[in-house]
Amino acid sequence: MRGTNRSWTNLGRAYLFGVILSGAIGLGTEGRLDAEQGVPEAQGLSTLSPQAGESIEEDKAEAVKRYRLAADKGDVEAQFNLGIAYYYGEGVKEDKAEAARWYRLAAEQGDGDAQLYLGSAYCFGEGVNKDMAEAAKWWRLAADQGNASAQFNLGCSYYSGEGVNEDKAESVKWSRLAAEQGDAKAQFNLGHAYYYGEGVKEDKAEAARWYRLAAEQGDVKAQFSLGHAYYFGEGVNEDMAEAVKWWRLAAEQGDATAQFNLGYTYYYGEGVKEDKAEAVKWWRLAAEQGDVKAQLSLGSAYFWGEGVKEDKAEAAKWWRLAVEQWLIKPILKLK
Repeated sequence: MRGTNRSWTNLGRAYLFGVILSGAIGLGTEGRLDAEQGVPEAQGLSTLSPQAGESIEEDKAEAVKRYRLAADKGDVEAQFNLGIAYYYGEGVKEDKAEAARWYRLAAEQGDGDAQLYLGSAYCFGEGVNKDMAEAAKWWRLAADQGNASAQFNLGCSYYSGEGVNEDKAESVKWSRLAAEQGDAKAQFNLGHAYYYGEGVKEDKAEAARWYRLAAEQGDVKAQFSLGHAYYFGEGVNEDMAEAVKWWRLAAEQGDATAQFNLGYTYYYGEGVKEDKAEAVKWWRLAAEQGDVKAQLSLGSAYFWGEGVKEDKAEAAKWWRLAVEQWLIKPILKLK
């Protein structure tokens, strides 16, 4: 999470989360002495694991105590970590307002992670009143320091016009900065911008390039979109087998539309050997998530006995669910 790797911070988190050290990290006798003398960094946590690689007994309350000692002396990382402890209720009673207070103290000292978290607190109204303008303000400060998550968030703010004036080009600017640091969600958003020509000239090949980078990191939306690109030959050569590959990865993560599409490819034998039973399997998974097209297709499979034993009552059940969604969704949108 953080750019620095101070031993006291690692030990503090070891106390807080009961992790196992994998390297020779510790303060040793000198660290204990420094803590007793009131050196903030040493107070991050002064207890040493006996041997490198051994587990440190979880003691979250002790972690909070050590962080507070350092935080009260103005140590920025301790302030941030104390905010984390209050946010999750680790070693102390959960208190989102107290978390925000400590985030703010660290953020005002210029800590990029604290600025990111304080912005998120304002975004979701956790411990502070929801205020998208304040969220964007703190995200910008973190983004200016190169924080990829803040850059991604700021890009989203400009895309939707939340807390700032909508500006698709500015959205692309911040999304690109985060994407170039390897942020998968930003890579997907940048691909989306190129695909639709939002804030940048439309370029399907560039869209596919960014989708691929995100998809290879496991981003489900990017996997679906890359599969779509291969199926229709948008920005890449049409390749049904590649479409199936990427839709399968998204489907296995639970994406309902990818599950429907994968079922479709099995039904018609596109990019994969025709297999009606496998089609039914994927349509069922999507249908159970409320995908209308999958419900219709599953109903038809039962009606005709394709990939499953013919069952007119089961067909009617799935068709009814699809029709009810068609009737209800437009009404819900009016509210």
